[in-house]
Amino acid sequence: MAAKTPAERNRYVDFLRAVSILMVVTGHWLIVALYYEDGSLTTRDLLVIRPGTQWLTWVFQVMPIFFIVGGYANAVSLESAGRKGIDYAGWLVTRLNRLVSPLLVLLIAWGILAFVLHISGVTGDVLQLASRAALIPIWFLAIYVMVVVLAPLTYKAWQRWGFLSFWAFVLAGILVDAAFFAAELHWLGWSNYFWVWLAVHHLGYAWRDGRMGSPLRLLVYCALGFAALWLLIFKGPYPFAMVGSPDEALSNTLPPKITLLTLGIAQFGLLLSIEGPMRRLLAGDKLWTATVLINSMIMTLYLWHITVMVILVSLAFLAGGFGLGIEPASSEWWLTRPVWIGVLYLVLVPVALLLSSFERRSRPAGARIPSAGRLVGGAILTCAGIALLAMYGFGSSPLPFLDIASLLLVVLGAGVSGLLPGQK
Repeated sequence: MAAKTPAERNRYVDFLRAVSILMVVTGHWLIVALYYEDGSLTTRDLLVIRPGTQWLTWVFQVMPIFFIVGGYANAVSLESAGRKGIDYAGWLVTRLNRLVSPLLVLLIAWGILAFVLHISGVTGDVLQLASRAALIPIWFLAIYVMVVVLAPLTYKAWQRWGFLSFWAFVLAGILVDAAFFAAELHWLGWSNYFWVWLAVHHLGYAWRDGRMGSPLRLLVYCALGFAALWLLIFKGPYPFAMVGSPDEALSNTLPPKITLLTLGIAQFGLLLSIEGPMRRLLAGDKLWTATVLINSMIMTLYLWHITVMVILVSLAFLAGGFGLGIEPASSEWWLTRPVWIGVLYLVLVPVALLLSSFERRSRPAGARIPSAGRLVGGAILTCAGIALLAMYGFGSSPLPFLDIASLLLVVLGAGVSGLLPGQK
């Protein structure tokens, strides 16, 4: 696959996608502080027990980079579709297939596991704790799928108005945050899942069009992004942590705040300033082959990394707390983190290699392309189910059978979109 890469492909895009996902995976594994004592297992948050570690979230919160890379990739695919005469439905069904197919495998596996655990006597609260932890990563798809659905429209806006369309999304995000804090319209804050991430996604369009400027200008953007972030946090009402927060009532991510946009600008400015030398480095075989390998199973790595951790922790608990009896945030705990993360990768990689064929699965040759209305409707149903499962998991849902209904929403949405295996 690496050897067949077209010469015109921007390999740095794929490299940033791979690195950002690995950073997210590693960060999730690091932030969870588990402790086994006297036959019980407690789950703690490293940011809560050691607030001084919150600066790590400025490094490991790289979802803005993934959305920027997504904007670049969506622009390239839309341009390609336009040259080939592929319409919106033909373009969208291919993009949705790559996102939804690996997700279905994870959710169906957890649905079966939840049923088995339930009839085995596992309580709803324990089941919900485990499944919510495992399904946290899918929140990303709940919004990213909708960003993809809107991509042709937002790309046209970019082509017509350029950075004015970017600043329109930024302004919407700022106004929503102002209403969130000043008027306590917390319900309105959830709309920033669109405004903030659409603004970040727009930066990918700017990158694709070569509108981001010279390395020096990019470093200026980086400095301005960090300065704005500093002001928002230390002179404004925003928390310091970029992932989660010791204050359960306030978070930069739930719902998203404009701090994620300023962080994304800072990170992107820095990373894009070294694009030239990185592209020369990626012209070699070894680093590029590793990048291709990771990208060939990137969604599987992301979707399954918490599930792998949950399974290993469960086995360790059944083995008398093996490896879990170290006091979190102690010096011994920090020294053993490389071992902890290394073991998790040793298990995750074979799992990803085994299951990654689902994300590379193409629709059957000659399969009928659903109408644009069906695809959009199916995507909305799928995203609704994803959001509910990410929020409540399986087990103790606030409404009877909400978990089952949420899973069925995802399956129904995939069916409406023609994405279920065997559909033609």
